[in-house]
This record gives sequence, structure tokens and C-alpha cells, in this order.
Amino acid sequence: MNPRERVIAALEHREPDRIPIDLGGSVSCIHSLAYQRLTQFLGLDSDVRIGDKIQQLAKLDPPVLERLGVDFRHVSLRKGFFIGGEDRFDDPSGRPYFIDDWGIKWAKNPYYYDMVDHPLKDATTEGLEGYPWPDPGDTARYDGLREDVKHLYEDTDYAIAADAIFGGLFECAWWLRGFEKFNVDLHKRADFTERLLDKILELYLGFYGRYLDAVGNRIEMVELGDDLGAQAGPIISLATFRKYLKPRYKKLYDFIHSKTRAKVFHHSCGTVYPFIEDLIEVGVDVLNPIQPRAAMMDIGRIKREFGRRLSLHGGVDIQRTLPYGTTEDVVTEVKRVIGLGASGGGYILAGAHNIQADVPAGNIWAMFEAAKTYGVYPIKA
Repeated sequence: MNPRERVIAALEHREPDRIPIDLGGSVSCIHSLAYQRLTQFLGLDSDVRIGDKIQQLAKLDPPVLERLGVDFRHVSLRKGFFIGGEDRFDDPSGRPYFIDDWGIKWAKNPYYYDMVDHPLKDATTEGLEGYPWPDPGDTARYDGLREDVKHLYEDTDYAIAADAIFGGLFECAWWLRGFEKFNVDLHKRADFTERLLDKILELYLGFYGRYLDAVGNRIEMVELGDDLGAQAGPIISLATFRKYLKPRYKKLYDFIHSKTRAKVFHHSCGTVYPFIEDLIEVGVDVLNPIQPRAAMMDIGRIKREFGRRLSLHGGVDIQRTLPYGTTEDVVTEVKRVIGLGASGGGYILAGAHNIQADVPAGNIWAMFEAAKTYGVYPIKA
């Protein structure tokens, strides 16, 4: 099978020749420092470029992806929504910072950019109407996108994943308001919460509509995300999720399904087990990242309970095994995840989030080599 055929089979819950492998996008990629060490380890002379400024993720080079056996190629907007312009240096803290399209201020730390100011922290319901929201109709966001996807689809055999917007409805709302204030809004200011989420949804529908008009049916996954969980449990209640987020997810995911045959991929860090049935109901086809050290996120349990209706993406421990384990530990982890998640198809191997800056290159190589070695069907227990 070629990579696209392999991915399609897995997403249709059939067993391909081997498990598909992913690296890229905004939630299954690699930090630029780790990527630099990896290219040196592979003996490749690569000029490391930044693809995601906030997370400092590398822009991946085709020779690296080919050496690792990655089956996907990711395409994103030409002008993102949480990207902003050049760094500024006039902050009293002395830290470089930028302000993104939503008005959120991000300041640099040694490894990433952190949110340091929330533009709607003092907003009223009436004030939302006059806010300078980003424009989905800005054609600069989509320049060349159609041509790039057409090239990947017609001139290569890779599966294509659309990685359009960094951040989901819930995340965008609290990034604009501040986490504490938006959680108060959820419980004390229903009218404000509804209006803010509706506005964000309206913009996302505009963004995804234009994006999907450009890429058409040449893609296999549309990658979205919204962090609902932390390590020990969800960060919002199921009742709150069902009141505010579930109906808006349904509108967004139904819209995406109406525009493309591609599968809807939903990323959420942490414990999301209580939400899985609801996520399936609103149209989620692929769940990422199956964070193994978060409570209730055992990939074997999730596969048994939901694996006929949901594909799983991720699962390889990036919190301890990849950064601190030996190469043998990494191989054991990959074999464990494959053994629990790959039977019957419906599984794509990737890290349980982006590979972080402190991961040794030898462990990254071991992860991808083990995936190719032990991910051949039929899977051996």
C-alpha cells in the first residue's frame, strides 16, 4: 500500500499493510530544538525553520519525513490566526512579544511563547460587537493553498491533513478572556458566554468554509482541537460541556462534514474519557492524542469501548518515556501502544502531543523505527 491507501484503510477501520505514522501539524509535531538534533542524527544538512511560532515547532523537511516513514503531509493557512507579526521589544519585562490576529499578547520564554494579556478581559456583552475580530475573508490566508494541495494530491501518494486553526472554541474564548474569568462566565454570565462562543463559532465557520473550498476532497483529515482535560481529570464538567460546547461543536463538525469527505480529527489534552461518547455524537471521527499518563485514558479500554466508531491517533508517551527513557524503553512503549490500539485498523501512531525540546534524537528514531517494525499487520501481541 502507498501512504494514502494505508491511511484511508485505517480510517475506514480496515487493517492496512502496516499502521499509518504521523508527524506534523500543531499537536503531533516536534519542537525545533529536538528537530535540529534529529536532523544532525540523521546526517541531514537542514536549515531549521519555525512552522508554529507559539509552540516553536519546526517546519518539517521532506527528506526527514521520508526517513521516518511518515504517511501524512500537513497543510495550513498561509496567514494564521494565532501567529501575529514580527516580535516587538518594548515590553517592560524585556521579553520579545507579539500580538496575534485576535489581539492576544504572547511573550517569549526559553522554549515557547506564553499568553500574557487577554484583550477581552474587561469586555461587556455589548462591547463584543465593536471588537476588531479577525477577518475570515482575508484572501492572504488562503493564497496558494489550492495549488499546494493539488500538487500533493496529484504528484505524491501521501495522505493530506488540513491543519487550519490552532485552538478550539473553548480555548479561544478563554484565551480572549483569561482562564479564570471565562470559567466565571460559564457559571455566572450565561448571556455573555453564549454571545462570545457564538461569535467565535461564526468566525470558525467562515475560516473553515474558505479553507475547505480551497482544498476540496483532496484531504483525509481536518485537524481541530480544544483542550477539555488535565492530567487528573476534565477541566470543565460534562454538564457545562453539553450546555455550551456540544451544540456548537455539532454545528462546526456538521458543516465540515458537509464540505468534505475527510474525517474530523479532534485533539484534546488530558482526561477526556467522560466526553468521548458526546464527541462521537457531534461528528468526531478521530480522537487525539490519547495521553497515556492522564487519568482514565488507557488506550486499550478506549479501543474496546469506542474503537468501532472512533479512530485513535497518538498514544506514545511523551511525558516520561520519550524524554527520559532508554531506546529500549521507547521500543517497549511503541509495542505496547500498537498491541492495545491497532487491532482491526482505526489507529494512527504518533506521539501523545508534540515531541518536546528535551527528547534525544536516538529516542525519536527508535520510536519511528519501532512503529515500522512492529506495526505490520497482522499485529503480533
